[in-house]
Amino acid sequence: MSPSPFVVDVTEANFQPVVIEGSHNHLVLVDFWADWCQPCKMLLPLLSALAEAYDGKFVLAKVNSDQEQALALEHGVRSIPTVIVYQNGKPVDQFMGMQPESAIRALLEKYLPGPEAAERQAAQAALAAGNPEQAVTLLKQALQDHPDQQALKIDLADALMQAGQVEDAATTIKTLPMDLYEQEAVRQLEARLYFARAVGTPDTLSTLQQQQITHPDDPEALHRLGCALILKGDYQAGLDHLLELMSKHRKYGDDAGHKGLLAAFELLGARHPLVNGYRRKMMALMY
Repeated sequence: MSPSPFVVDVTEANFQPVVIEGSHNHLVLVDFWADWCQPCKMLLPLLSALAEAYDGKFVLAKVNSDQEQALALEHGVRSIPTVIVYQNGKPVDQFMGMQPESAIRALLEKYLPGPEAAERQAAQAALAAGNPEQAVTLLKQALQDHPDQQALKIDLADALMQAGQVEDAATTIKTLPMDLYEQEAVRQLEARLYFARAVGTPDTLSTLQQQQITHPDDPEALHRLGCALILKGDYQAGLDHLLELMSKHRKYGDDAGHKGLLAAFELLGARHPLVNGYRRKMMALMY
């Protein structure tokens, strides 16, 4: 059987042209594997078959992590198989371990143009323009037109979150197939749901800050402010508040400070520069 043009062995020498430059023209899935890894031997044929089935819409780049330890270290690979999705020169998603074909196809649907691509692009444009309500309407219509496109539900849950419809977003997430729950985008959405529920009523950030100043020993005020800061993207300040809550009020909310920090780490992802430092601080409080 002749080698497939859609499945490529990648080393440090050809990583730049195959993955970085190649991902500007098509999606690239970088599979970190090893000969001794049994799950790798199950996943690799599945990914190879999908690369053929998609007929060049994505390229599978195979990296032997034993032989290419520098590449594995650079990508923060801690267990194998690890698959990292590259698009437009950057990593945009990843998963670890053996996954069912349906979960991999759903991940691919997020990044490959399908019959629903026009509706998704219109919804993304509405979100970028600050109109999440319009995005919700567009995505609901797209789901009616393409009910088998599960990635649309992830987009819809995100739009509902941005529109302030937190419980509707939670309900939408619950309709996803179980094998999609391990996707990074879904885990991050659930982390954002945690923070939105913790903040509760949509008070302004300045109001929450004043409440915490007025009642500095109130764990609820500290918790709500920390979660609001995370949602606003002020991650370091939010993490500081959650760490303080964990330090001073372990009994509040069944250790809400600890839970909030874990949710923040999920939202930011393991490779975010803040995560390792704050994880160490959290562990120091625990032990």
